[in-house]
Amino acid sequence: MKTLTNSELTALAGQYFAPVGLYQHTKSLPFLGTLRCNATTLVAGQWTELIVEYTVGASGLADGAWIKGTFKFYSDWAVFQTTDPRKNNYVSAEYVAGPLAPGQTAATVQSLSVRFDQKGHERPFQKAIIIDIVDGYMNPGDKITVRIGDRRWGARGTRVQTFVEDAFLMRWYIDPVGTSRFAPIKPDIAIPIVPGAPVKVKAITPRVVRPGLDLPIHIHAEDAWGNATTDREGLSAHVTVYVCGTASPAETVWEGKLGFPSRGWTVARATAALLPAAGDYRVSVSVLNDGASSAVVATTSEYVTADALFPVPRPLFADLHVHSDDTVGTNSTAYNFSYAREIAGLDVVGYTANDFNVTKERWEATLDVIRRVNRDADGDFLVFPGTEWCGNSAAGGDHNVVFLDDLRTSTPEFPLDRSGNVARSFEWNEHGPDDLVPGAWPLDEVYATYAHAPESHLLIPHVGGRRCNLAWHHPQLERLLEIGSAWGLFEWLLRDAVARGWKLGVSANSDEHRGRCGGGVPGTAVFGTRGGLTGVLAGGLERRAVADALRARRTFATTGERLVGVVSARDGRVLQGDDLVARADDDIIFDYRFYGAAGFSSVEAWDASGRIFERNLQHEAESECESEPETSASGPRRLLRVKWGGARLYDRYREAVWQGSILVSGATIAGIRPFGGALDNPEDVVRLASETQVVFETRTSGDFDGVDIALAGDSETMHDSVSVTGHLGGYVKVGNVLEGNPHKPQPRFGLVSTGPELAKVGGRRIEVAGGVELFVSAETLLDVPLPPRVEGRFEIKANSHVAGDHTAVYFVGREYSGGKVITSPIFVEYET
Repeated sequence: MKTLTNSELTALAGQYFAPVGLYQHTKSLPFLGTLRCNATTLVAGQWTELIVEYTVGASGLADGAWIKGTFKFYSDWAVFQTTDPRKNNYVSAEYVAGPLAPGQTAATVQSLSVRFDQKGHERPFQKAIIIDIVDGYMNPGDKITVRIGDRRWGARGTRVQTFVEDAFLMRWYIDPVGTSRFAPIKPDIAIPIVPGAPVKVKAITPRVVRPGLDLPIHIHAEDAWGNATTDREGLSAHVTVYVCGTASPAETVWEGKLGFPSRGWTVARATAALLPAAGDYRVSVSVLNDGASSAVVATTSEYVTADALFPVPRPLFADLHVHSDDTVGTNSTAYNFSYAREIAGLDVVGYTANDFNVTKERWEATLDVIRRVNRDADGDFLVFPGTEWCGNSAAGGDHNVVFLDDLRTSTPEFPLDRSGNVARSFEWNEHGPDDLVPGAWPLDEVYATYAHAPESHLLIPHVGGRRCNLAWHHPQLERLLEIGSAWGLFEWLLRDAVARGWKLGVSANSDEHRGRCGGGVPGTAVFGTRGGLTGVLAGGLERRAVADALRARRTFATTGERLVGVVSARDGRVLQGDDLVARADDDIIFDYRFYGAAGFSSVEAWDASGRIFERNLQHEAESECESEPETSASGPRRLLRVKWGGARLYDRYREAVWQGSILVSGATIAGIRPFGGALDNPEDVVRLASETQVVFETRTSGDFDGVDIALAGDSETMHDSVSVTGHLGGYVKVGNVLEGNPHKPQPRFGLVSTGPELAKVGGRRIEVAGGVELFVSAETLLDVPLPPRVEGRFEIKANSHVAGDHTAVYFVGREYSGGKVITSPIFVEYET
């Protein structure tokens, strides 16, 4: 609409009264107003005060108008509160009157009401700061100053999103006339979130290779929150590979110094024929600051094994569940693929666009990106395209659809199938359409879409926002089951599948929305754990070989670490994922091999009846130690180990929030060593409060947290008792975050145990009602080294089953620190 001059106004409207100059001033303003922010760059996880100033536009604001500041739901920015200005993450809003034109009436607004709603707007911009204009109106040119993390009352401010993003978007909306219909205030506030300083280094290897083969080693530096650091000058990595268990000095088989680029990611890669003979080795890495007298910035060390009997040249590691900003993920698709290859050191990636959310244009553009990446990778990296069918649990639940065919010669059947039918659950995104019309719904129609070519597809049921419902199963399409991701750990889901008789192998992936695929990154907010990894036993990194191995279920799943598990039968002719036909009078021998990092505490075998075999490696290590001739005074010390874990729900907001205290009676605490998930999140707390008390505040999502407590002097025997008590709550998705979200079935937990009880194998354990494997445990044990590599045999005796029986046997290797590797089952059928 044009702006009239004063003379044009007089000619058209005649004589009238109005504030002098206000018309011209109003017409000069953007109709919906303007935004200004005090921040131009933020560091991931930092504490700050973010000040957003909104200047009312030509529309003015009516009594009852709203303004919203929104950002993406999957941001893990600390949850805001609006009730206590003395506490962190407080959000305030203040009215600032603008100058008045001669004759203009002052605004009549009486107050601004501020609240925060985790789902206060439309996906993906769901998290919303909502400001109501109360009892009066506001004039054009008036201002609203919003302080996110208001520091004026002594609080630290607000904790920024912990992961990096090229442009964190805060989209503000306005309802100028109080109709509850909103329009965006353009442009968005866009703030780059960058990594912090390097504090740790990661060395990533395949963990096991055949002797004489190239061993790829990916090295990168990380900040405190697990972000790959960038733009760091003067850093280099000193890498040594040496034989384990050799006399000092250790036998070095490779050594080198690698420079990090001064621009971009702090990353380096070494590839050499490092392991000439079978055996165990260590890869040691030190990051040096060459500009500061070679000061050591960070160090790490990892095991690697050369195994001539390994069934493939080396295991491949895949993340088959990665989101980008095509839908609700962070950063571009190309960025995510680059991260997967350069930082995570992955071999295989599965791109998974939320099927209802991705537009046809974005989907087709991403297919072109995948074609280019696969072409340029030259055989050392592979991307499969895919979608995430986002049906509600009542309709079958979340399933990834991985397209296995070569994109150079075929086109995935999406968003339409070969007959022109809609292949997505529905279409619903910020760009439209206006009506919500179901497509392939329920899951039966997804099966009908792809069952004509099962070898070209892989469906993976999983637990994410909408957990899969295993009442549905298609044996030819569904070959793997996702049992771990950044959402949590779901070993119970595999037990459910095995109990139902479904022949499903295992997979664990990141379900990454934060631009950091490949496992090993701390979880915060609704993403409570590290992302997982899928190990693939394929003969090589060619598309068809990998696709065949995935569909053959020759896989294992890890909790994000580079752990490896292999199970075989019939002298290696049958591997995990395979079918095995046996007679009822046959003995079936399973050979297992597990390759770990922190040390295995147990190896187990399971079938539909439950756990059928357990090897307690902690007990074995203690027995071996106690059988040695040294006196107990020179031997290992005894520890009190306390653990707590599980999930609050089977569904989306499953995080369990633990606040507790460990009190020892009759003993004195010399020191503590947290482990498990408590080390993944810098905001989790396990601390020594006194010589007899440890306090903790941590979060679990199917994993566990724990602490080893060293006892002083003669008090190691724990003559008296230990109590572990506290409160249990959950993620706050609605309401005041300061009030918490108590776990209603059992909001308090308490374990009390005596010294003799604690000294028994397994100690004492209690279950917490109403959740998913919620528990607290305590035991005393010797601080002995646990094996990073384990092998052995388990036998199912003849006549344990009858003709016609079917069983599925899978193995679990558990590290004391919480790391876990689970193999796909071997499916045994007894001949009739």
